[in-house]
Amino acid sequence: MVQKISDTALDHVIDEMIEVVENSKDEIFNISEEARKEHEYLVKELKETKEKVIRHIEDGDQLEQMVRFSRQRLAEVSKYFDRYKENEIREVYEKTHAMQTKLAMIQQEEKVLREKRDDLERRLITLSQTIERAEGLASKIIVILTYLHDDFRQVNKMIESAKEKQEFGLKIIEAQEEERRRISREIHDGPAQMLANILLRSELVDRSFRSNNVEQALEEIKSVRKMVRSSLYEVRRIIYDLRPMALDDLGLIPTIKKYVANIAEYNKTEIEFSSIGEEKRLNQKYEIAFFRLVQESLQNAIKHAEASLIQVKLDIRKDNLTMVIKDNGKGFDPGMKRDKSFGLIGMRERVEMIEGKLEINSKKGKGTSILIHVPYSP
Repeated sequence: MVQKISDTALDHVIDEMIEVVENSKDEIFNISEEARKEHEYLVKELKETKEKVIRHIEDGDQLEQMVRFSRQRLAEVSKYFDRYKENEIREVYEKTHAMQTKLAMIQQEEKVLREKRDDLERRLITLSQTIERAEGLASKIIVILTYLHDDFRQVNKMIESAKEKQEFGLKIIEAQEEERRRISREIHDGPAQMLANILLRSELVDRSFRSNNVEQALEEIKSVRKMVRSSLYEVRRIIYDLRPMALDDLGLIPTIKKYVANIAEYNKTEIEFSSIGEEKRLNQKYEIAFFRLVQESLQNAIKHAEASLIQVKLDIRKDNLTMVIKDNGKGFDPGMKRDKSFGLIGMRERVEMIEGKLEINSKKGKGTSILIHVPYSP
């Protein structure tokens, strides 16, 4: 009876925790969406402002030449005062004065537009940081919800003593920390590096405008816009790909096929996927692990190796699973120590967690081949 009451109380606590976390997730998502909308609006406004700055610079340069010529004309009239009529002298003076006044106004408007442009760029950087933080929090909350829904619901059946409770709690914490490490690696390799590049590019744009190199500045703006789109795609990919629902509904092979088709279309890259052996549902931990391995391999091949052709082969046997990923990218030296190579580290950790082996063969300029072999027990 006491155990039943305790179980009911624990279920109630878990339900309340899920409700609170769900509400927090919705609030963070709304903040992120509002920030993204404002970001898109500011990008558009920044583009228009920069175009106005360019027009003011061009108009100012043209008017400055006209003022210079008019001043020369005025100096000539003043020097040979007796050769000109009074209305001609007045006309030259008034024309010069009007152009000088207009030039001063254009220069003042240009100054205001430059200040507005700089303010918009600062606000965009701040918004990008806000979006990154919001998406990071949303990712962590989704992980927490996964544990609350899937793992904590089994707590009542698994806990038989105080020692078992303690051990189970430690396992959950370890799993949470592992997932956080993986998410941090994805953010580091994706949005964080892209945002750093965007910041660098924005400084190049500013320098180009200050040196009046308009064409170069416009090219840099196009590059920044492309990077912003890529950053938003990466953030959304990290959020919504934390746990693909297709794995639960369809299984490993259909999910990989769908993912390969989507990423090939988005990145304009040729990706071939084939499977041999038994096309069957696998134990959940193997399906999740192999899907994540495909994800990481394709991202590495596209982003870092710059491959134009990627081949993925999956062989499902009764007691073992084998996967090969090949690309025709620029390759690298596997024996060379590479700082911040979080992607490969994460792949090795995933393979080791399911007691498998991972082999990487690569040479500079000759592509990369990854072989994964895992013993399978349903």
